[in-house]
Amino acid sequence: MRLTKQRQVILEQLRMTKSHPTAIEVYDRVREIIPNISLGTVYRNLDVLCRQGTISRIDTCGDQKRFDGTPEDHLHLICSGCGRVQDVESELDINVDNLMNIDSEFTITGVRIEIMGVCPACSTDRKNQAGTN
Repeated sequence: MRLTKQRQVILEQLRMTKSHPTAIEVYDRVREIIPNISLGTVYRNLDVLCRQGTISRIDTCGDQKRFDGTPEDHLHLICSGCGRVQDVESELDINVDNLMNIDSEFTITGVRIEIMGVCPACSTDRKNQAGTN
């Protein structure tokens, strides 16, 4: 599939950020460059880029999907408070090959590991709320 102007701009915006934006956040950024682009066009192009493997979609426990301009396998930290997603920068000793070879009647097609936690901002909010009660 060819890289249209819209897809190119969406891809550039995703690769310029580490914030793992939602489709709406991508739309807001892209509209600064292509003011007449529609939200539907952004959604469709995000879907195409995901299917091509050019970007990845991060499904975070029922919250809005987020998108990552780095399609290579890597881990994410996900805040259970606000849904913020952050790349894990350090190497973890996880043997994915062992997970792919689980003895099961399933055909394993992939492995997704989510590391859940509470980001510093939500942690501070919780401490502040606990202090006022």
